[in-house]
Amino acid sequence: MKRWIALLLLVLWCLPVGSALAAEQVTCWFAPGKSMDQAKVLTEALSKASGADVKPRVANSYAEILDAFGGKEMNLVYAGSFVQAIIVARKMGTALVQNADGKELYAGVMIYKAEDDPQQILASSPGAIAYAIGASSGESCAKAATGGKASIGVLSHGAAVEALVSGKAKAAMVKDGWWQSNKDKYKGLKVYEVPKVSEKKNPDNVLTASSEVPAALADKIKAAALSNSAAFGQGANIKPFNNSQLNFSLGLMMQGKIDPLSYKW
Repeated sequence: MKRWIALLLLVLWCLPVGSALAAEQVTCWFAPGKSMDQAKVLTEALSKASGADVKPRVANSYAEILDAFGGKEMNLVYAGSFVQAIIVARKMGTALVQNADGKELYAGVMIYKAEDDPQQILASSPGAIAYAIGASSGESCAKAATGGKASIGVLSHGAAVEALVSGKAKAAMVKDGWWQSNKDKYKGLKVYEVPKVSEKKNPDNVLTASSEVPAALADKIKAAALSNSAAFGQGANIKPFNNSQLNFSLGLMMQGKIDPLSYKW
């Protein structure tokens, strides 16, 4: 009997040690459509360098990410400015780092038919502008340029331009980099930079920790990211980032009458 009691006491004594040694589990969310293989490369690097158990998860929707950030589990997200701005506005997390790969800042530009006047479209047909839903360069810029009147929400920048080509829209607001990569596919279209809207100030590829992640662990993950740029992809250059760098994106929302506190996809 004494032997069994001694063994039980030994087990109980060891339990706190085992718990302390267990790695803290964190889910790292990625934008819909992100390659799981790429996500695994990043989370494995973060796990190894931080000591946390970081698991990758590609979201089915951005709403799923916001639901997770509103819960009690520890989460990270690696995504662009629209969802990051909402997280900041709702005080759901703290930005850690950004991939400064030369494309880290982007703008929304207005695409229109060559025979039309872009300023006239904005003045006379503000509701007839197509945009990608849930994108700073799409929805936020389109709404900001029209005082919230742009109303043709679609699933992608490509769909926004197709709405223009088919005549369903008078113009399309798209990401500047997307347009540069795809403009040769479309003939007879021109680009217009809307004053105070089409500015390359929206940050892309930001890693943020949810409010449930303790500051000490967030610091470890930040340090892990800063020391593992290669894990973020070819040409990646990871730099520190803070919430204030999302102010321009939040400003577009305000100008476009988008409430980040109540926004729903």
